[in-house]
Amino acid sequence: MIKRRDFSLRCGAALAASAGVLPTAGAQTTVPVQGKKPELGTDYLQLDKRAAVEAPAGKIEVVEFFWYSCPHCSAFEPTFEAWSKSVPKDVLVRRVPIAFRDDFAPQQRLFYALEAMGLLEQLHRKVFAAIHLEKQNLAKSEAIVDWVVKQGVDKAKFLEHYNSFSVSTKTSRATQLQNAYKVEGVPALGVGGRFYTDGSLAKSMERSLQVVEFLIAQVRSGR
Repeated sequence: MIKRRDFSLRCGAALAASAGVLPTAGAQTTVPVQGKKPELGTDYLQLDKRAAVEAPAGKIEVVEFFWYSCPHCSAFEPTFEAWSKSVPKDVLVRRVPIAFRDDFAPQQRLFYALEAMGLLEQLHRKVFAAIHLEKQNLAKSEAIVDWVVKQGVDKAKFLEHYNSFSVSTKTSRATQLQNAYKVEGVPALGVGGRFYTDGSLAKSMERSLQVVEFLIAQVRSGR
């Protein structure tokens, strides 16, 4: 898990990040605690003030906070994607790109531009692969646009979305939501605008999904 404090302490290392070379804190280790009931304050946190949700009434929202240049987010993506496709019908899953600093904004814009164009299914995991397997530096807008065009996307249409007011609004809301959940590192998970967990709290990202399932049940029961 990459923690927020690493970015403020080591700003100069920032965009070696695109090669997946960032300081990592709180290394996740898998702990055999599957049978243990998740505990408030240990395995998850409850927000003092509820965060905004986009899920309609009757749906329970689960948010994954991520950053394309985070190696842990890249490693977690296949597991999270598989899990997200198996959730009950009353659960709405969405991804939110974080920005611990202003220079994270280009990758936020990338995500929301791809979303607006209906290209996330096709290109979301390819962005991770480009950064972490192919070691491409996709930190700045110019490099992002070049990469997207190489994927066969029309440059003018992509730029229209990338620079749009709609995408700007979504990036602002993403940062507001990250702050409302008090995200301390990525990847991380929010549930129902009320609960937060991550790999450090849950002891592994795999177990964090078990914690999320427990929290979904809590929200569903009205607790």
